[in-house]
Amino acid sequence: MAGHEIPEPADRKQVADPTSDLRAAEEARHACDPAFRHGVVVGFDGSTSSERALAYAIGMASRSGSALIIVHVANRLPTTVWAGCEPPVFVDVPDHRTEVLGLELACAEYLAEVPWILVERGGDICHELEEVGREYSADAIVVGSTHGIVGRIFGSVAGRLARRAQRPVVVIP
Repeated sequence: MAGHEIPEPADRKQVADPTSDLRAAEEARHACDPAFRHGVVVGFDGSTSSERALAYAIGMASRSGSALIIVHVANRLPTTVWAGCEPPVFVDVPDHRTEVLGLELACAEYLAEVPWILVERGGDICHELEEVGREYSADAIVVGSTHGIVGRIFGSVAGRLARRAQRPVVVIP
């Protein structure tokens, strides 16, 4: 039948643009609450040095009247550790420590004086702290110093972050 069009079934799903999901996820990752813009970013993993950094960051945020962005960077390991193949591909290791830290922080009375959020990331600690600082236009990043042989051999997070950060870095001993 020339000139006859077959109508589309009403229940046929439209094919979505596969890049739209990626763009939406990227925009969601970089969207931040305006109340936390120009806040103080602090790296926190529950260690003694990160607890000292958190205490200093709380005081800093309180004095400046800003908010606190607490960042926990979860473990990320190359699959070559297990598979012995190339090229290295990174996988996220389940890290329930963030949930535990979140519950501990939610119950902490010392955080009552400043607005705060807990952000979990996976990857290189220095890169992720700087990335969160950029996303929130942070006034500063506060980290604890690294103690022990690992920091001496591989270089401390604080030292690497201070060399590459685009904003002030406060290192708490």
